Amino acid sequence: MTDPLLRAARAIDRFSLWSGRLVAWLIVPMVLCLVWEVAARYLFMAPTIWAYDLTYMLYGTFFMLGSAYTLARKGHIRTDTFYGEWSPRTQGIVDSLCYVIFIPALIAMLWVGWFYFQRSFLQDERIVTSPWMPIVWPFKFAIPLTAAMLLVQSLSELIKSLHAARTGHWPAGDAR
Repeated sequence: MTDPLLRAARAIDRFSLWSGRLVAWLIVPMVLCLVWEVAARYLFMAPTIWAYDLTYMLYGTFFMLGSAYTLARKGHIRTDTFYGEWSPRTQGIVDSLCYVIFIPALIAMLWVGWFYFQRSFLQDERIVTSPWMPIVWPFKFAIPLTAAMLLVQSLSELIKSLHAARTGHWPAGDAR
């Protein structure tokens, strides 16, 4: 693989896989919060005011930040009924077109998500429906971070799709 664009795509893939493995560790504090809440509620009759909030914020963060990893691992939903029967060239053309449409949406998500996070940070926004009233801006930061990570991984996927469209085969190790 001497193509510099394919080397860049592989580097992006490695970053997405590394970040996904790192983000996967968020499951540990999430499960610990759930176990703590269940034990506190049912064994000690003393429910917490923070465990539920922390659990759903961690789950949302875990879900969002894992999306670039999922894209790199080809784990997102695809209609394989037709796709699997297509040649690599046709797959590459269709994927390229989809990424050309998807990338501007990610740029918009990054742009809007950054201002959404920024406003939350500057206002020291808190979840007012919770008696604990946790700050929410760290979790809102997951929105632009997710958009950025998906944008970068989408560029990698676009490069590989264009390669398949041009050559008629997927880069080594990237067969569909």
